[in-house]
Amino acid sequence: MLSIDQVSACGVVPVVVLEDAAQAVPTAKALLKGGINAMEITFRTAAAKESIARVAAEVPEMIVGAGTVVNVQQVHDAVDAGAKFIVSPGSAEDVIAEAMKLNVPITPGVVTPSEIMLGLKLGVKVFKFFPAESFGGLKTIKALSGPFPQIKFIPTGGINQANAAEYFKNPKIQAVGGSWMVTKDMVNAGDFDGIAEKSAAATALFKEIRG
Repeated sequence: MLSIDQVSACGVVPVVVLEDAAQAVPTAKALLKGGINAMEITFRTAAAKESIARVAAEVPEMIVGAGTVVNVQQVHDAVDAGAKFIVSPGSAEDVIAEAMKLNVPITPGVVTPSEIMLGLKLGVKVFKFFPAESFGGLKTIKALSGPFPQIKFIPTGGINQANAAEYFKNPKIQAVGGSWMVTKDMVNAGDFDGIAEKSAAATALFKEIRG
């Protein structure tokens, strides 16, 4: 079974919104060129399932996952398309349990102790902290780490090249999620060189801090 450690090894998990499945493969290749080998394609658009399927089939070296998964049907749609991991903005017990049943790693979103306790009960060890900057960022993560020393976070929401370093320096951070290296405008404009450059800068920052 794939692990969250493998998904987050490069330190950055890009949150990718695709409105056209034809954009999926060139986006994946641009991220790989920049040193990022995992991508979260969100279920915010109708193109998500086909986009995941195209990346899974045509770019096997990319670990493709599904994001913004909010119900059990989407878990199945994602896995059927070839998603190797699931990310959810919240902590729904049925969604977490279904991913576990299918042997697919899931990172549920949390901002409260109660959500963390639910995830722990179901076997989750790494949580998405979302929306990170809106809910206190590192200050809140440090506070939550007190009663839950056994967990780690992948914060997402409001993180960019300018503030990512502070997150990387915290040992409770597994990786960071974000879209600053692969914005919707960049994808729609076909700026794949720009995506590769920003991805390279993000991974270089992670390696500089974590070694």
